[in-house]
Amino acid sequence: MTDETRPTEGRMPSESPSSAEPQGRPDFLPADDSGEQPGQRPEPPASFGHSWGDPSGRPTESHGSRPYESPSYGPPAGRETPGGAQEPAANGAFGNPGGANSGGVSFESPSGGSYEILSHEPPRRDFAVPQGGSGGAFGSPQGSGAFGAPQGGGTRAYEMPPFPPAQPYGPGNPPPPPPRQAFGMGAGWAPPPPAQPGGIAFGAAPQRRTHATGFLVTLALVIALVASLLGSLGTYLLTKPSSANDPSFSLGPVPTGATNRAPDSIAGVAARVLPSVVSLEVGSGTEGASGSGFLIKNGYVVTNNHVVALAAKDDGEIEIRFHNRKTTRGRIVGRDPGSDLAVVKPEETFGTPEITLGNSDQVVVGDPVIAIGSPLGLTGTVTTGIVSSLNRPVIAGDEGGQGGVEEEPAFISAIQTDAAINPGNSGGPLVNSRGEVVGVNSAIATLSRSVGGQSGSIGLGFAIPVNQTRRVAEELITTGRAKRPKIGIMLDPTYKGQGVRIASEPREGNQPVDAGGPAAQAGLKPGDVILEIDGLRLEDGNELIALIRSKSPGAKLTIKYQRDGQERTATLTVVAEDGPTPTPS
Repeated sequence: MTDETRPTEGRMPSESPSSAEPQGRPDFLPADDSGEQPGQRPEPPASFGHSWGDPSGRPTESHGSRPYESPSYGPPAGRETPGGAQEPAANGAFGNPGGANSGGVSFESPSGGSYEILSHEPPRRDFAVPQGGSGGAFGSPQGSGAFGAPQGGGTRAYEMPPFPPAQPYGPGNPPPPPPRQAFGMGAGWAPPPPAQPGGIAFGAAPQRRTHATGFLVTLALVIALVASLLGSLGTYLLTKPSSANDPSFSLGPVPTGATNRAPDSIAGVAARVLPSVVSLEVGSGTEGASGSGFLIKNGYVVTNNHVVALAAKDDGEIEIRFHNRKTTRGRIVGRDPGSDLAVVKPEETFGTPEITLGNSDQVVVGDPVIAIGSPLGLTGTVTTGIVSSLNRPVIAGDEGGQGGVEEEPAFISAIQTDAAINPGNSGGPLVNSRGEVVGVNSAIATLSRSVGGQSGSIGLGFAIPVNQTRRVAEELITTGRAKRPKIGIMLDPTYKGQGVRIASEPREGNQPVDAGGPAAQAGLKPGDVILEIDGLRLEDGNELIALIRSKSPGAKLTIKYQRDGQERTATLTVVAEDGPTPTPS
């Protein structure tokens, strides 16, 4: 233990090293800066004086002893136990500096007690104050040389550190170099060793390479992206056409194939029917109308009454245009406003074939149908659909008459279809999948009607059944007028219940039930409610009128009616109206 680390209790001010001559710290120099020569002892630092001696820097007496020579230790003195008794010394007390072993003096604390040995230590000797006073030198354990006492007097035992025996420095034993990693502790101390080239500076923490690595990765990605973009741009510039035109472009050859179609296909049916369909242009003064028609036996053309009604005024003209685009003039043979049918005779047919008539009583809902005509003046137009309903009551024509002629409306028990029918299709044929006429296109349902015009198809077209058309056409050609079927009753227009009620009181001189008529013969009376005809449940009077007019005179009908809350059934025969109203021809 040295003065700088030893406890200060019991020391006098004169014993403090600070009161003695100032002493400096030893100078440590780098090993590569020492001026020593191999085999020579280096000079001590300035703080040690001019020669190796007392560590305090004071001059020492020459006793021939080596500086910092490690003493040998004698057996330690006994120690005091916690109870106050002295424990026999295992190895003896530390000896005095003179090497005598008399007395076995041991170190004592300032309070008078002896220091207690707490652990086994190697044998060593005690340094004691020389006998005979203060200020003497401390002798070495071998008695050769002594350490001088601190200046200022006083006695204090110094404990030598357990250094191994020191060998004198000389040519064969140079002193050890100063530490290579000594930290500076004041003036005179050597600086830390310089940083090695390419290494890490002394005392500095190693630098992390995270940022450098991330930068390199980012740089590599950017370079790759730029290279890819440049490559794509170069490819586009090398392969793009020089102009908007591509001389080598081609869609390939046109596929070859036959235009023949199966006879029962839509195309096959249209091919057979189209030559028999004509278009009509009607004019009278400044007014005009257009429509369609079809050629029947002996070169007659069947069409709608509302198409040719203008020609009945002031001898209007009718121009007929055939499928081969040849035209001719025509005249009215007869027309029936009640059924909205008319027959026209063209001057020339140009070898046009007649169309085939079918049976409308065999039509059922869902049958495919084809509508052919000249909608909006577009001749030869073909549309397809199905039969969407039967016996649909429709009131067609203009109640105010066309061309100023007062005419009754047409009551039609129509075939309803979703085939597109537009203005101009009126009078054209509605044919089945065999190319047979099952109806005459006559009316369409619209959502609105503009002033002076009509709206187009919404998928609700209506055609006059061909069986009714056949009968009316025959009558118009043979007699110039059509018979009006009837059953001899007058309806009550104020009735709002189920079915149709026969009027209870005479009106305008006419009795509710004609005496001797079909209804009277079947047992019907005024006030009876007709519920069904041939199994068809009636909804209103218009439906009853349309059904009766669609029948031929002589046809028998089965009627279910109600009287006084009881239902009854009767059978009657349709008759023709006496003296039907003649129509202009």
